Amino acid sequence: MKRAFCVAALAAAALAAPASAQQLTDGTVKLGVLTDMSSLYSDINGPGAVIAVQMAIEDFGGSIGGKKIEMVQADVQNKADVAATISGRWYDTEGVDAILGSGASSSSIATSRVANDKKKVYLATDPASSDITGKLCNPYTVHWVYDTFALAKGTGSAVVKAGGKSWFFLTADYAFGYALQRDVANVVNAAGGKVLGEVRHPINTNDFSSFLLQAQASKAQVIGLANAGGDTINSIKQASEFGIVKGGQKLAGLLVFVSDVHSLGLERAQGLNLTEAFYWDLNDKTRAFAKRFAAKNNNKMPTSIQAGFYSAALQYLNAVKAAGTDNSDAVMAKLKELKWDDPVFGLSYIRADGRKMHDMYLFEVKKPSESKGPYDYYKLVSKMSAEEAFRPLDQGECPMIKKN
Repeated sequence: MKRAFCVAALAAAALAAPASAQQLTDGTVKLGVLTDMSSLYSDINGPGAVIAVQMAIEDFGGSIGGKKIEMVQADVQNKADVAATISGRWYDTEGVDAILGSGASSSSIATSRVANDKKKVYLATDPASSDITGKLCNPYTVHWVYDTFALAKGTGSAVVKAGGKSWFFLTADYAFGYALQRDVANVVNAAGGKVLGEVRHPINTNDFSSFLLQAQASKAQVIGLANAGGDTINSIKQASEFGIVKGGQKLAGLLVFVSDVHSLGLERAQGLNLTEAFYWDLNDKTRAFAKRFAAKNNNKMPTSIQAGFYSAALQYLNAVKAAGTDNSDAVMAKLKELKWDDPVFGLSYIRADGRKMHDMYLFEVKKPSESKGPYDYYKLVSKMSAEEAFRPLDQGECPMIKKN
């Protein structure tokens, strides 16, 4: 069937679906927010993710076919076994129709596998590993916000073009870190650069001294931080204490969020390049969403992941209404059917491998003198189209994609 590319057509179809036609299991639609509520990523997703999903439910109208939309939440603790246990229970016995989030890439991969086994929808708004739509893809998972390939294409390419030819990686020791290092290393090598070495650190590390000393001793021009959240913040702060940047080496924060910059302060973060799918001050739509979100979130602006929870929840509900059912296969087919004008990410569509496609942006963190106040942190460097930013469909080794 030929794909119909009609902006906002899915929303229109949803409005056209009569309330009486809705066939909902258990007489309701239930969303499960499974994310890091208390650990190193909780500023990136955490309670803000719950707020974002609540906003989406409210903006949708709170019900489908006269039946209330419900939400449950849990702390995934970034552990694969916890993710698998909660996901299985939610799908099997608690009537959850779709799970959003699931924290770290390792725990998200666990949820993706459970979703595939149970034939239930999983909207991967938290994780980064591009393997989720590559060798680990399945028909019930959508990778929503960003991935390690896009981060490498944006930040990695920018640093190499600026002269950073020799690299040493400081890498989180789990699936996300491995994927990010691999994808950035591919960019570095393709551009004629060289990877001099790596050191892996446990997730949620407080003391980076031994790892940073190894990176410093490598004499690499660039120390690539293949980590995120609290680990990125701590490694940048401690690198400053060791005088690494003053000594001539450059730090490349390969996954940095606006909440990280807020924690670091512009004095430390200024000049960092970073790749994002969303920035609160990007356009009128993002500013409108961010203003409403911040009012509910102690005046903290949304991260791209929190915006992703809002986007994914809202579009899932549109798809349920358009499909006339919460049956997973019908909803997934509807999600992948059309393009739409996403309220936070702009023109969007979902590819056959489950990759949500939208533009990505390369930013530079402002100098303190350039900022007008809290959260005025980014300068736009360039925009990448979805097709430019994300890995080509035929290169991901997704088993659902037939080779020609």
